[in-house]
Amino acid sequence: MEKHIEYLVDWIRDQVNDAGAKGALVGISGGIDSAVVAYLIKRAFPDHSFGVILPINQRVEDQTDAVAVAENSGIRYVGIELTDTFHTAVKAMQEKVSNEWNEDNDRMVKANFQARLRMSTMYAVAQNYEYLVIGTGNAPETYTGYFTKYGDGGADLMPLLNLSKQEVRDMAEALGVTEQVISKPPSAELWEGQTDEDELGVSYDKIDAYIRGESIGEKDEKRVKELYDSTKHKREIAPGPDRFKG
Repeated sequence: MEKHIEYLVDWIRDQVNDAGAKGALVGISGGIDSAVVAYLIKRAFPDHSFGVILPINQRVEDQTDAVAVAENSGIRYVGIELTDTFHTAVKAMQEKVSNEWNEDNDRMVKANFQARLRMSTMYAVAQNYEYLVIGTGNAPETYTGYFTKYGDGGADLMPLLNLSKQEVRDMAEALGVTEQVISKPPSAELWEGQTDEDELGVSYDKIDAYIRGESIGEKDEKRVKELYDSTKHKREIAPGPDRFKG
């Protein structure tokens, strides 16, 4: 595992240097994936790694796991509360759309907007320091499209892209991430009580097994295929037509 860690640390350092950037930035949520990335970029750039904690509808000090990850990893960090910005923008949209605002889509619209607002904030802070934004997506999330397009899916580098959720857990343990973070139910915290696996309708362990080519049962296999097929557009560059030859 230590060799795997060093491989990723070297890869991050090389990618950042090749881009002519000065360091690396990650959004720290308090979850295991962002914790691993925080520890990795701290190793890659001890003096030029940065974490941002971006709560919406909570205070920075309420993000106890995120703050603990930042402090335990030794990464420099700031907390930026986006609650007022989020609600101001939502209110403006709802007022303009007025009676056409689709209440059936309300929760997901707001959830995805939160992710995109955080992404925009990360890029602004990263640009200030001339850093790259480091994403936290892993293999099962990428395969199933479990990320917000141009939200948490928006990043310059994705070092965990080929790691199963179990490999992320193993790496977190090797890096010294606390058991509190490793064992907590994965959640994007987009609404109260939300968990990744409830929303996906299948466990990460089942998705990991499916990607490895193992049998996971007809019901779970059907669900994973549905997720993959319905999110293909998230894994592709936005298409354009062939050049007009008329």
